Amino acid sequence: MVEIIADHDGDTWRAVYTVRFGEAVYVLHAFQKKSKRGIATPKRDIDLIRSRLAEAERLHRERQN
Repeated sequence: MVEIIADHDGDTWRAVYTVRFGEAVYVLHAFQKKSKRGIATPKRDIDLIRSRLAEAERLHRERQN
């Protein structure tokens, strides 16, 4: 997975999580970081990313068969 962080007009975008499988790039999640404290990604976002990664892996396996 790759995390891209971008700042724009004082806002931080904890931006895009992607994962590559050969010929495909899956965008797992993109969101604006709202908290002014800490740099950690909120647990609910981490859980969503993990869930979407599992789904991307499943889809990729299906397409390989």
